Amino acid sequence: MKQVSSPKEFKAIIEKIADDFVKENEAVCQKGAPMLGIVGIQTRGVYVAGRIAEILKKKYKAAANVGSLDITLYRDDVSEIGSQPLVKETDIPFPVEGKTILLVDDVLYTGRTIRAALDALLELGRPKRVLLACVVDRLGRELPIRADYAGLQMKVKAGEKIQLKVKEVDGKDGIWVY
Repeated sequence: MKQVSSPKEFKAIIEKIADDFVKENEAVCQKGAPMLGIVGIQTRGVYVAGRIAEILKKKYKAAANVGSLDITLYRDDVSEIGSQPLVKETDIPFPVEGKTILLVDDVLYTGRTIRAALDALLELGRPKRVLLACVVDRLGRELPIRADYAGLQMKVKAGEKIQLKVKEVDGKDGIWVY
């Protein structure tokens, strides 16, 4: 397992995502950001979303609504992951209708997770628009989905995996390839 980002670099990557988002969406971030929702995809995307929200609040005074989304039952391979898939919590304590939603995931690869997340999100209402942020864009899509904000773009060898770790779940922050 090879570490490709330290905790300090990891923090800088998330700050860059937040800064890039604000730069392109100043109007949505004004007056406390009532028309912005940040939704993290379970599991690590939820923690990254929370960190982006904190940066927006501290640095830009934009207190965005934050939620979490479980996509397990929307996956196109749900039948392959067992008869009793582990379903995590979806908690979006605000209406998505008419809002700009920043959908956050840890690693974007094939696009299938994001497709499932869009299906799950749209069942909750019709956002004005949905933007995608991911910490790592692995490259190698199977579906025509792209990140609007990506911290890193990485191409790894066939068979290698990228693992993002967050201290809330894994005890440390960083990105590894194995």
